[in-house]
Amino acid sequence: MACSKIFSGDLPELTYEIIKYFKDDFSTLHSCILVNRLWCRLAIPLLWENPFSIPTGNYNFIEIYLYNLNGDLKTKLNEYKINDDLSSTNTLFNYPSFIKYLNTWRIITSIEKWSEDIVRTLKPEYRYSLGDLGMVSNFRRLIQMSLFKIFIENEVNLHTLDVEVFTFFNYNSYYDDIIELFLQNPNFIHNVKNLKLYIGGSSGFTYHNDNDEYTLINNRILQMINLHQNLKKVLLSYNNFPLYQPLLLSKDYNCSNTLNTIIFYRVNFKGINYLNKIFEQLNVLESVHIVYCSSLDASLIQQIINLTKPFKLKSLFISGRSHVDESLLLLLQKSGHYLENFGCGYGIGYGLSLKQLLESIIKYCKNIKLFDSCKFENQIVHLVFNLIENIKQNLNYLSINVFNDIQISNNNIECSSILLQSLGQALPSKLEYLNLSLHIKTSDFEIFLENSHNTFIKKLLINNIEGQDILPYVKEYIMKKKRVKYLAIMDSVESTLVNGNYSSKELHSSKDEVKEFRLYDIKVQTYYSLLINMYGFIKECD
Repeated sequence: MACSKIFSGDLPELTYEIIKYFKDDFSTLHSCILVNRLWCRLAIPLLWENPFSIPTGNYNFIEIYLYNLNGDLKTKLNEYKINDDLSSTNTLFNYPSFIKYLNTWRIITSIEKWSEDIVRTLKPEYRYSLGDLGMVSNFRRLIQMSLFKIFIENEVNLHTLDVEVFTFFNYNSYYDDIIELFLQNPNFIHNVKNLKLYIGGSSGFTYHNDNDEYTLINNRILQMINLHQNLKKVLLSYNNFPLYQPLLLSKDYNCSNTLNTIIFYRVNFKGINYLNKIFEQLNVLESVHIVYCSSLDASLIQQIINLTKPFKLKSLFISGRSHVDESLLLLLQKSGHYLENFGCGYGIGYGLSLKQLLESIIKYCKNIKLFDSCKFENQIVHLVFNLIENIKQNLNYLSINVFNDIQISNNNIECSSILLQSLGQALPSKLEYLNLSLHIKTSDFEIFLENSHNTFIKKLLINNIEGQDILPYVKEYIMKKKRVKYLAIMDSVESTLVNGNYSSKELHSSKDEVKEFRLYDIKVQTYYSLLINMYGFIKECD
């Protein structure tokens, strides 16, 4: 009876709560639209909260937004001979009003991909008019600005605005236009509940005071932050940290009472002697993330040790380029109980061994949810098992890679066997993500599958580097028992292609196999589509 009332629309509040449960399941939301008018009216806003993030590769929704263009913008669009190819049909909903999340970088890249498809479908004479790269760039900029103007004119109330700027793509002028538009419409900024700032550079980008174009964007970003006065999150990468010293140190921007998350991504801390001053004045900081940063040395860590406030280190990822020393162990002693995401790989040096590091992680870090480790030596495998056992109650993401390249050695083979023979019984009953890059022998793999038979893994990735055929065992122990939801298997081989790139064979490339797994409700995907992008993962952390 209750079920029939839900479908008939007699219980709209309960119906909405049910549909909200599928907020991130876009295919199910599309199905909900077809049930009846009520379900359609409830599902449409959820689908249009953040359409730029939907991973379908279909950007036709941009055209639906363009139906809302005013006369002046439509006239400009006509200069590119484009509006004849866009439908002028009236829409059933005011789609721009539903937007809740905007990310500047995603909008720029979505428009680029959409415009490529549009140009290909134009009539030949119109395609010729857009053939010039300058014309294409101007066209994209017009669409970009038009979309933002549509959102502003609809007086949308954004939940989150991500200002994501990448210096190494030479899109400075694009960002300049966007941020200038924000500054011209202060009410739009005031209505944003959460403002997040991501400043990305490249290892080759170095800031100089005479870099006028970048300095202009920098100043406008600071103006926007000052206008909003509620910056919640900031990500700084590469050599951009000195640029934002005024933001983090000055009380003019009110960050001390709003900033709760700060991420350092590939930042070189060398010569930075004011980190303690920054953290002392951030009153509501709840999480700090240090990801593949350089110069985590005694000088920097001593600044952290001397803090009178807690240093809530939530993520720490280091590699051979991180320039760490034994003082890092003091940082773990001070902040290890906050640590939730940890990764180490490709060898670490500069006075600190991987054995020392893992021993300190086991001793001080009990709350790790994500563990990512590369390049093992046989002598420390037992420490990895001890660590997994130690964090078993919280562990949700696990990645193990015994290689720092695709070169097989006796150590790789032996280490892979040891891991597979003991890892299964160390796993928790449920994992969101397990990624194994090993040289796999079927006898070892069968032991792993038998020992882990009580573990359900939502996303299982296997990179079997020059190993034996494991597919029959995957079907017997995983497919038939429905132990995973998403699966990717890649067999890397040593034969080289052009420019020395290694070839690989993926389960996803076999249509018959993909269909067979689908019968057991298992979705086979490519390895790199399931692989966690650490930048994206950390960016979503709070």
